[in-house]
Amino acid sequence: MSCRCKLILLLLAITLAGCALPSRVAPPLAVVRDDLDVASLRLAIGHSLSYLRKLPPERVVGELPRSFTAGELIDSLSAFDALLDGWGCRECFAREFAARFELIPSSPLANQAEVLFTGYYQPVIDARLTPGDGFDYPLYGVPADLVTQEQNGEKKLGRIENQTLLPYYSRRDIDELGALRGRNLEIAWVQDPIELFFLHIQGSGLLRLRDGREVTAGYAAQSGLPYRAIGRLLIDNGKIAKEEMSMQRLRRYLTENPTERNEIFAYNESYVFFRLIDGGPVGSLGVPVSAGRTIATDSRLFPRGGLALVQAEIPIVGAQGELTGWRPVTRFVLNQDTGGAIRGPQRADYYFGTGDDAGALAGYMNRQGRFYIVALKKALTTSAD
Repeated sequence: MSCRCKLILLLLAITLAGCALPSRVAPPLAVVRDDLDVASLRLAIGHSLSYLRKLPPERVVGELPRSFTAGELIDSLSAFDALLDGWGCRECFAREFAARFELIPSSPLANQAEVLFTGYYQPVIDARLTPGDGFDYPLYGVPADLVTQEQNGEKKLGRIENQTLLPYYSRRDIDELGALRGRNLEIAWVQDPIELFFLHIQGSGLLRLRDGREVTAGYAAQSGLPYRAIGRLLIDNGKIAKEEMSMQRLRRYLTENPTERNEIFAYNESYVFFRLIDGGPVGSLGVPVSAGRTIATDSRLFPRGGLALVQAEIPIVGAQGELTGWRPVTRFVLNQDTGGAIRGPQRADYYFGTGDDAGALAGYMNRQGRFYIVALKKALTTSAD
């Protein structure tokens, strides 16, 4: 992703009245700065609306920080999008926002107010549609024997054997023992097993083919086995100091220690299956994700497609790719994605975009922050009533 010239487009002060507990409301004076362009925000809002309008308006799409229906989110997003017509007049925007919207902290509990923000991006990887010339590591499409069953009210993924649902094949089963080999599931091949592993972690990537074409390897399914972070494994085993850990440091260790690589990869048994699609990356809602405007959260908890306000710090990266500092940002974002490592009310993943610059930012991103759901005040909602 090329470096973006960032302008502070909005500075507004919203005074939130009331005597609720501090853990339930935004600070008494919330100063909101958004340094990205309004066009990207409106585009991301449009993507969320396209998802939500396909659902029954009464469908519950999130339980935290309270229950939200698709209709409520449509009302909030539509009203906020209309409010953006006044983006250039900060006083007008501030007055209308305070009158019509509320900022709801992600958790009502004081000990869950802080959220760990990590980052993700779309890598660009050389690939081929047929194997050979060193392109020997396959991306797999969704296997036909990967099935979903409901057990005790929870959906479980796996495979059926003797009429019993078993866990699906692990990463070691697939990559080392060839559990899917010979089933014509390969959709592309890459040269570097490290790049392939990180493609699984990111969930999608841009494949650069021999003839110069670029196609997106988009997330299609996951094996159902739990995600386990290899960075934590290396920290726990004393291989990398906790304070040194980043995606860049992890890549370096894997490159310098090839004999350990398979064992490290196998620790994360979760496996991702892909599909080739035209256009940019698509999130878990089936709509495009937007650099700087999309976050991923636990889809079981937070309102899918909803508008949020994040307060966090993002990395400052030097010319040689080194971390030089942190920059505080406050931005409007859309909750449009999820991930295997993003579980619970205190985790969020921030999408930085495509390519090496985005990857550098995402690789260092590991910072505590806060986010608030932006909702039209209850008295103003109409669609869900």
